[in-house]
Amino acid sequence: MNTDVLVIGGSAAGLVAAMTEKSNNPEKKVILVRKEQKVMIPCGIPYIFGSIGTSDKNILPDGGLEKLGVEIHVAEIAAVDAQKKTAMTTAGEEINYEKLIFATGSKPVVPKWLKGTELKNVYTILKDKEYLDGLQSKLSGLKKIVLVGAGFIGVEVADELNKQGFDVTIVEILPRILGLAFDDEFAAAISEKLTERGVKVRVGIGIKEILGDSMVSGVLLDNGETMEADAVVLSIGYRPNVELAQKAGADINAAGFIVTDQYKRTSLPDCFAAGDCSEKRDFLTGKLSGIMLASTACAEARVAGLNLFALSTICTFRGTIGIYSTCIGETACGVAGLNEVTARSEGFDVVVGSFTGVDTHPGCLECSQKQTVKLIVSKVNGTILGGETLGGRSVGELTNVIGFAIQNNMTINDLLVAQIGTHPLLTASPAGYPLIKAAEVVAKALKNA
Repeated sequence: MNTDVLVIGGSAAGLVAAMTEKSNNPEKKVILVRKEQKVMIPCGIPYIFGSIGTSDKNILPDGGLEKLGVEIHVAEIAAVDAQKKTAMTTAGEEINYEKLIFATGSKPVVPKWLKGTELKNVYTILKDKEYLDGLQSKLSGLKKIVLVGAGFIGVEVADELNKQGFDVTIVEILPRILGLAFDDEFAAAISEKLTERGVKVRVGIGIKEILGDSMVSGVLLDNGETMEADAVVLSIGYRPNVELAQKAGADINAAGFIVTDQYKRTSLPDCFAAGDCSEKRDFLTGKLSGIMLASTACAEARVAGLNLFALSTICTFRGTIGIYSTCIGETACGVAGLNEVTARSEGFDVVVGSFTGVDTHPGCLECSQKQTVKLIVSKVNGTILGGETLGGRSVGELTNVIGFAIQNNMTINDLLVAQIGTHPLLTASPAGYPLIKAAEVVAKALKNA
């Protein structure tokens, strides 16, 4: 079988890479090979345990691929010969390609040192529909669940399981939940909301062992305390799935990702990589980054797709900003770029400012919610390095706006003169817009610095 473009992997990066290439070069034959018959929407996975209720409602549709003419093959690639430009499936089918994109994603981390991971009712959040369907079925009838790890996925899964009536405890080794993303005041607000909703939160303590004979009976914590558990869900991160590329001879960096340049080219001829498997560097520090986000994967995939047959100096990936958001009940929070703690630890001389307003005007409307914005700004030149938001669901898009500001190297002065559209039911008042008011707080601080 011959193709112009072979995309390996069917999740966010693979889908977007294939669609980008085919829509920009319709004359090219594009084949996407994936192992799954149906692909999950990555960010929606936590919600199949509660709000959505079933994985069947959380499927990445194939319609966009099919409409463009991308060929979907459900198979597994066993090996890639980068010199001969061939890929072999486990069924023995050979695919000859001109260009290739690795979009092989990531796998959940299961620590080798953690005793008891082989016991029944120990699970991870694998991005696989059949596995997750089985997980939902096996949890049915259980009561006590210990969830290890309080990153975004862990927090969201814990809240969804709690909504279904499970007795859920989060165990996090860091001193606060969402501790790598948010500063204390924002993490504390989400922790308080989780606790109010019934999730038990244990922070500043790790798990030493999963207890049980053949079936989970509990966990042993670092301090010697034991907790009963009918099931343990490990949500302690993901590692890039690079085995296929590594076996083909691709360079792998110190963080375990496929080495790529700003066009997403790998060290192999005519081979690109995008998504969780692909190297990332922080937009602001230039350091290797371990961030894995579907939004980042899609951006990388567009860059790869646009540079396959002709490099474009304007279509490059300049680094990962790291834009996150989540929502617990009606309380949402988001972060873009560096938080204050990280900015200072990296050596930036910063000024910060916060403002709390209301996301409608007047604020007495029934749908009104408080909205807090915190900005982290370089003291040297006023460049925006990061921002955090807390409030109603409107802060999700407000966080994206801060991300745009960072990506375009905007300064605090740019925000002060920014033109915005407002509406009583949709936004804060133009006279009290929290993003711009936070900028005013920072501007005053810079004058006095």
